[in-house]
Amino acid sequence: MQLDDSVDRVVGDKTGKVLRKGLDIDTVEDLLRHYPRRYAERGQLTDLDELEIDEHVTVMAEIAKVSSRPMKGRRGNILEVEVTDGHRRLTLTFFNQAWREKQLVVGRVGLFSGKVSLFNRKRQLAHPDYVLVDSTEGEFADNPEAAAEAAAAFAAGLIPVYPATGALASWKITKAVQAVLDTVGEVDDPLPPSMLARRGLVGLGEAFRLIHQPASRADVARARERLVFEEAYLLQVELARRRAAASALDAVPRVAVPGGLLEAFDARMPFTLTAGQVDVGSTITHDLASQHPMHRLLQGEVGSGKTVVALRAMLTVIDSGGQAALLAPTEVLAQQHHRSISAMLGPLAERGLLGGDDTGTRVALLTGSLGAAARKQSLLEAVSGDAGIVVGTHALLEDRVGFFDLGLVVVDEQHRFGVEQRAALTAKGVTPPHVLVMTATPIPRTVAMTVFGDLDVSTLTELPVGRSPITTHVVQAFKPGWLDRAWQVVREQVAAGHQAFVVCPRIGATESDEMEVLADSADDEAEDRRPPLAVLDVAPQLAAGALAGLRLEVLHGRLAPEAKDDVMRRFTAGEIDVLIATTVVEVGVDVPNATVMVVLDADRFGVSQLHQLRGRIGRGSASGLCFLVTDVPDGAPPTERLRAVAATTDGFELSRIDLESRREGDVLGASQSGKRSSLRLLSVLRDEDVIVDARGEASALVADDPTLERHPVLRAALDAALDPDRADYLEKA
Repeated sequence: MQLDDSVDRVVGDKTGKVLRKGLDIDTVEDLLRHYPRRYAERGQLTDLDELEIDEHVTVMAEIAKVSSRPMKGRRGNILEVEVTDGHRRLTLTFFNQAWREKQLVVGRVGLFSGKVSLFNRKRQLAHPDYVLVDSTEGEFADNPEAAAEAAAAFAAGLIPVYPATGALASWKITKAVQAVLDTVGEVDDPLPPSMLARRGLVGLGEAFRLIHQPASRADVARARERLVFEEAYLLQVELARRRAAASALDAVPRVAVPGGLLEAFDARMPFTLTAGQVDVGSTITHDLASQHPMHRLLQGEVGSGKTVVALRAMLTVIDSGGQAALLAPTEVLAQQHHRSISAMLGPLAERGLLGGDDTGTRVALLTGSLGAAARKQSLLEAVSGDAGIVVGTHALLEDRVGFFDLGLVVVDEQHRFGVEQRAALTAKGVTPPHVLVMTATPIPRTVAMTVFGDLDVSTLTELPVGRSPITTHVVQAFKPGWLDRAWQVVREQVAAGHQAFVVCPRIGATESDEMEVLADSADDEAEDRRPPLAVLDVAPQLAAGALAGLRLEVLHGRLAPEAKDDVMRRFTAGEIDVLIATTVVEVGVDVPNATVMVVLDADRFGVSQLHQLRGRIGRGSASGLCFLVTDVPDGAPPTERLRAVAATTDGFELSRIDLESRREGDVLGASQSGKRSSLRLLSVLRDEDVIVDARGEASALVADDPTLERHPVLRAALDAALDPDRADYLEKA
């Protein structure tokens, strides 16, 4: 039995099908790398505080209370079993299964597996699988052999608890892994033997056994040490290969000329650059003058002045005879960039027009919904070179879009774009263009070393003079008077001459309003969360109620481009008091007079997203107020995340909190590539030292053996991990 064999050969077609469908497990190696999430231990109950809503979990808990009651409005009964870890409680709900009351007796301990949901503001498992670990009852009541296996596993002291699905409980995965370990032979190790010996790491085969069948916590630690390092090392080897390949490419050096466009812009700039902007600008200038393409990530807090730095880089390229393309994720942001760049350049953006400066350039806008005439004009300006700067959305990526000499690609809010999209734009250069990607979401050091391991990273931490402080409050809508007070503050700010944002998660009625309900439960017994609040519902309610008499407008992605632009122009001009919008205002919207923001259903947004939204206020001389409205009770993880956002405006601290609350595979680009992340144990926050060590080892190895000719097992492991689609994703990243 080999690692790349189908898992069906060991566990059978039926179980193999469930593994593939529910857990994306196809091969023997996939199963062996499906590591336990944690380990249950005799006498040690699961901390129920750690359970996340909608997560499939397996918990060890003690039965504290059992009750049965008839359902309302229909025949049958509900059996409710409360289990405890000694502090918190979790409800197990069974419909029309009163016979389980004879098994589930107060005081007994069991493993309970199911999906966590909310009912009456309490966490519960509906129809969970279970096994009572101090007996043969539960799922194994009619299967003495399986019961004996469960009892033996429990007696061993450590019980592996796996990420599971509704169709495959953790203890069933344990059985499948046992079957594989009993049949698999020697496994090739991708890590060089000399490095294993030098670092005192166990081999791959031993690591598999120790992680799945540990006799002690020390066994788990030894296995994890090796497997975590392996994940970091393989990733860093691939990134080192990419850096080596990029450094071999040729690019046209781009250097500003004396008396050119960059000097003219600097002379008319109405503000002084911060020390950070000057420093980062010098670094980019050096990169652009190189004969190899720049690949740089520019990160900075909301409002730190990234756009000015990027614009000066664009003008440098224009001075050298090239063009720059700025790719934005939304039409609202593209239009905002087009307006702000044109305004900053003034006559320098109007070459050839009445009143324009002939030493300047043109700034073209290209979006998917431009009218035919405007679109034709922008395409002509781009391909002829008349437009030194072309700002656009995904429309820039179309085949018909051409450039005279594309020298620089700037990608704003890079996390909104897939690798294929970025590659399509850079491919429009006659020679490889320089690339600058920007993000207003600060990135922890080790994330930058992994996600952007082939990029040089620059950071702007200093905010320009004039930015005002922002105070954030969590508003629990179910508490009397709290939300009313927030709306009163909005009215007070408008009366003082300021403006406000109201942000909703949804647009309106054409989006799906379907809710998950508990399986087999009657409608009047199920109480899941209502659909997210929508702009098209909230706006008329506010106009007729809390904000009656104020000038309200809506902004969302389904509006025509002309309508979006008109709304933003009027809001910027102060003709609108309150803008009720979706997250189209998340980035790039600059209205210094806006001082208050109310985010409805704030718990449905991510931490970094809330930080981005909050950055739309406090951009002038007046301080900002942000209200995060939620109907989630105290103590629940979403509320705690909101309180973390309210506690700090430090984007780097919030980025760590955001990362801790998300799957690392998402952070590391698996969702963009369409493939599952190869990282299962490595934490880019917790394992910083490991990543640094692995990067050093990988760089040294690739420098000595760039093609990995002398390390065939390592090369094969990378080839296996990077299937053709994934390899193409990395190549184009």
